[in-house]
Amino acid sequence: MKLLNVSGSPHVHSGESVKRIMWNVNIALIPLLLTAILFFGFDALFVCLVSVASCLLFQWLIEKFLLKTKTTITDGSAIVTGLLLAFNLPSNLPLWIVIIGALVAIGIGKMSFGGLGKNPFNPALVGRVFLLISFPVQMTTWPRPLGICNIFANGTPDALTGATPLAAFKEAVKAGGSIDLPSLMDAFLGHMGGSLGEISALAIIIGGIYLLCRKVISWHIPVSFIGTAFVFGAILWLCNPNMYMDPVHVILSGGIMLGAVFMATDMVTSPMSKWGQVVFGIGCGLLTIIIRNWGSYPEGVSFAILLMNACVPLINKGFKPKRFAK
Repeated sequence: MKLLNVSGSPHVHSGESVKRIMWNVNIALIPLLLTAILFFGFDALFVCLVSVASCLLFQWLIEKFLLKTKTTITDGSAIVTGLLLAFNLPSNLPLWIVIIGALVAIGIGKMSFGGLGKNPFNPALVGRVFLLISFPVQMTTWPRPLGICNIFANGTPDALTGATPLAAFKEAVKAGGSIDLPSLMDAFLGHMGGSLGEISALAIIIGGIYLLCRKVISWHIPVSFIGTAFVFGAILWLCNPNMYMDPVHVILSGGIMLGAVFMATDMVTSPMSKWGQVVFGIGCGLLTIIIRNWGSYPEGVSFAILLMNACVPLINKGFKPKRFAK
């Protein structure tokens, strides 16, 4: 008697393949990579290259010598993890710390559960949170974006550092002072401090539109995530504009856009049903604003997504897709 072997998700029910989906995600990340290089120079490129190369190497080593299975590094998933990890890091982070982050992302966040399709948490965020807790000083030292032309003229921006808008605003509120936030145009284009991939909303939107057109993601998680953060942020701002950031800057500052489009939508770690995805996005948005305003960290996107990743089995149980022909 033949036994039916059921593999781990994602299960393919169309002409799409895991490899094709992952390479589409890599293509969608190109605008973010170009923007990071434009504003932070070749330091950003080095961080991305080291992160991607380390993820590929560690996945190959684990599959070959520990799991003793066929290597899957050509499916593009390790490159996605490497790029997303790099996009959650500052451009001046020492490269040896980037390598540690890649080891944690691949070794703990992904391969320890069996590889792609079996990991309950987003691997890139596992690596990022580990680095943030283990190396808080290095992970919160942000170079000011100078632009590639100024970098060629004046050198790399290593000595020019400053706080992100979120961190500066939080410190100003504690001190009872005021702060001039970046203009909405600067925040939209990316001329502000932050991680490599989170600074430019324009680049993220371009990548997100590509993923939507290729039907790699749907609108449910990004819209519910960003919409919830906007509404909750607006309520707080209307209650006390001196204590809370206005909702537009809430969305454009930090990692909400990056997290909503590229990390919360990970098909392995997000709910299967459309209503489940909406609930997942709402939870991410609420937790992000709560952590930002009342937690010790000025940013909360990574923690929010990981916490909601842990709730996915429960969400899937509560919001099951309608059975065929029912």
